[in-house]
Amino acid sequence: MSANPGLLESLDPVLFQTARELSLSIESEGGNLLMVGGSVRDLLWGFSPDELDFEVRGLSLDQVKSVLGKKYRWDEVGKAFGVLRIKGMPVEIALPRTEIKSGSGHKGFSVEMDPNLPFEKAVQRRDFTINAMGLDPVRGKLLDPCGGSKDLKQRILRHVSPAFKEDSLRVLRGMQFIARFNLIPADETIEISKSMNMSDLPPERIFEEWKKLMLKGKNFSGGLEFLKTTGWLRFFPELEALDGCPQEPEWHPEGDVWVHTLHCLDAFAKERIGEDWEDLVVGFAVLCHDLGKPRTTKIGEDGRIRSPMHEPEGEAPTRSFLSRLTNQVDLHEEVVPLVRRHLTPRVFYKDQASDGAIRRLAAKVKRIDRLVRVAAADIAGRPPRKDDFPEGPWLLKRAEELKVRDSEPQPIIMGRHLIERGLQPGPPFTPILNQCFEAQLEGEFHTLKDGLCFLDQTITDSQK
Repeated sequence: MSANPGLLESLDPVLFQTARELSLSIESEGGNLLMVGGSVRDLLWGFSPDELDFEVRGLSLDQVKSVLGKKYRWDEVGKAFGVLRIKGMPVEIALPRTEIKSGSGHKGFSVEMDPNLPFEKAVQRRDFTINAMGLDPVRGKLLDPCGGSKDLKQRILRHVSPAFKEDSLRVLRGMQFIARFNLIPADETIEISKSMNMSDLPPERIFEEWKKLMLKGKNFSGGLEFLKTTGWLRFFPELEALDGCPQEPEWHPEGDVWVHTLHCLDAFAKERIGEDWEDLVVGFAVLCHDLGKPRTTKIGEDGRIRSPMHEPEGEAPTRSFLSRLTNQVDLHEEVVPLVRRHLTPRVFYKDQASDGAIRRLAAKVKRIDRLVRVAAADIAGRPPRKDDFPEGPWLLKRAEELKVRDSEPQPIIMGRHLIERGLQPGPPFTPILNQCFEAQLEGEFHTLKDGLCFLDQTITDSQK
């Protein structure tokens, strides 16, 4: 145990005061409170954690509730695990617990609260040493029975104990930790991960780790290489197929499609905009943008490597990959169009595409600014090449002028306008509405008044 009161100085002042008050209140009743897990890890890195996790020893759950109730309101968010969350604050308090693997799957554990469980024993159930430390929030005393602080300084990701193997999600957690914190996996952690599989994991848990990777990852290459070295790429065959898929060296001196994809993701990480949904859609599109290449790549008689039609061919493996992670249909439907058209900015720039073509593109991809971000990452992912990307600013400027930079064009003429003109709802509506929307995209009208004139003429022509 070592003391470092300065550790707490990086805490948000409100959280700092709350931590001290909680600790003193618990101690006044004969208990002991420790800050644990990622909260301690973040403090040791010198930045304030987003939320605080505490463990209380020496008191029953009812006693803890009684202490909290004197000043705070709380919700019991984990009744089976003795977890209390203070209302209005990112603070959770729990009792130590024992976990015994009793069945298959992530729910196959027998859990019992044990307020007298020594800290040194409790942390044996944690995932990584960097998350297996405790901190006295009053005195700054650090408990580090697993050597987490040393691993933290050396940027090593090391599992705590053989219990690591009982929850396969920890491999994916390792992936995103490596990417977020620029860590190096310990050899023994790689080896134990090789013997694990994710057959017992529901998609929603898998997706949460990939989501953290997309939104917080900095070193994507390291995180995804961890999946490769542990053999976990086999659970994502769409990604595994990228490894070893060749590319024409003139355009891709960096190597195969797998290496290219990692470089693209690292480039994306530097350009995140801080809007979770937008970064999630673009991040997955960057990851998936070349999934069609293993299906289409051929070496010609001239010895050159080409992947014709890899954009549309990428739709099926993209949908397959995303389906392994989540049933969020909206994510699938917003990622796929970006994969199918990630080369379009270059084509449009070369051809100086018309206003109508740009409006149609916006209708297909929903947001042209997303497409430009994907294309920019694709261009940046070819080191040592450093190609300029004039296509991006050009397309964004054109899209801005046409008011389709960050939104898709909405039809001016709707079904209700046809009904107002005496038409009965039914199949004939569709071709008329499509014709009107196409004319709108081509710039034949921009206002409702002009659109209705076009509609009237269309109806007249159809009745001849």
